[in-house]
Amino acid sequence: MKQDTNISKSNSTPLPTGEGQGVRLIISGGGTGGHIFPAVSIANAIKELCPDAEILFVGAEGRMEMQRVPDAGYKIIGLPIAGFDRKHLWKNVAVLIKLARSQWKARSIIKEFRPQVAVGVGGYASGPTLKTAGMMGIPTLIQEQNSYAGVTNKLLAQKADKICVAYEGMEKFFPAEKIIMTGNPVRQNLLGHSISHEEAVKFFGLNPEKKTILILGGSLGARTINQTLTDGLELIRTNPDIQFIWQTGKIYIEQIREAITAVTGEAVRHPHINAIPNLYVTDFIKDMASAYAAADLVISRAGAGSISEFCLLHKPVILVPSPNVAEDHQTKNALALVNKDAAIYVKDVEAKEKLLPVALETIADAAKLKNLSENIAKLALPDSATIIAKEVLKLIG
Repeated sequence: MKQDTNISKSNSTPLPTGEGQGVRLIISGGGTGGHIFPAVSIANAIKELCPDAEILFVGAEGRMEMQRVPDAGYKIIGLPIAGFDRKHLWKNVAVLIKLARSQWKARSIIKEFRPQVAVGVGGYASGPTLKTAGMMGIPTLIQEQNSYAGVTNKLLAQKADKICVAYEGMEKFFPAEKIIMTGNPVRQNLLGHSISHEEAVKFFGLNPEKKTILILGGSLGARTINQTLTDGLELIRTNPDIQFIWQTGKIYIEQIREAITAVTGEAVRHPHINAIPNLYVTDFIKDMASAYAAADLVISRAGAGSISEFCLLHKPVILVPSPNVAEDHQTKNALALVNKDAAIYVKDVEAKEKLLPVALETIADAAKLKNLSENIAKLALPDSATIIAKEVLKLIG
């Protein structure tokens, strides 16, 4: 269900005004899958509770949500918003102009759509949307995925009616009386699947009798993790009893293919590479339910959404937090698990030296894997999307 990303008098299909209808709400935010997946999950949960609900997404022009949200079946309008350049302050004159335009456009969207509540999930667009909604007397709810609150959500918190969080101790960022511990909504197709471990391993052309490590870096890939695996191809080859499923991200697949060719002396084909028998390589894994079912151990960045998935699926994990995120929040996410013996932490700067040896040592230790799985399971907060959806509906009354 596609939606024109512009809102203007020339738009031939006006936004629904909701006259005579029931629930109407705006969900705003995006920029990364970590913001978009929860937003769509919340929308789906609201639709389950109120099938006639009208939901409009507000995102940032040119960002990932402008494609992913319509793909999920929802309408979206983009704001001309951009993030602040902290390194080149003089460039922020244009950013301020875009911010003013975004607030004006958000006001127009809200006046025309007339939502009863606005939900923010973090990301550029949620700032002007929820600020404007609050100024117009519309109840607002924000959902903070990380253990260290983002700048946008911290600014919005004072006016927000409710704040849904996934980690303990968030009162250091938000008014305690507004906080509700809900956990992070995850991709719903990961839960309730029926594929067995054996079937999942065979799906990737690997041996169900051997232990399997799943390496993830997000849909775009993780430079340090990819470089570490590339440098360690010989180590992977010389440990044939351990198998690897490696999602490289689209921008890295060609150079990794060349590296595998250099090591094996064999030409390899894109996108699925099995030139090394115990190594399955692809740029993107569409069937993540099968990938998780196949994995005895996961190597990943420490995004909040991914961590929530590991908790719900009870997956032992080695976290390599990205250093290139605001306030180093991925390290804080990782340490929240490490402090409860629910994950292993390898610093990004130490990954090339330590990551593969730690992974091989861990996968061979059945007691360690069991302990990690049991401890991370204790941190799972199921039904997060439904819990948040109910809180949203309470604000509508």
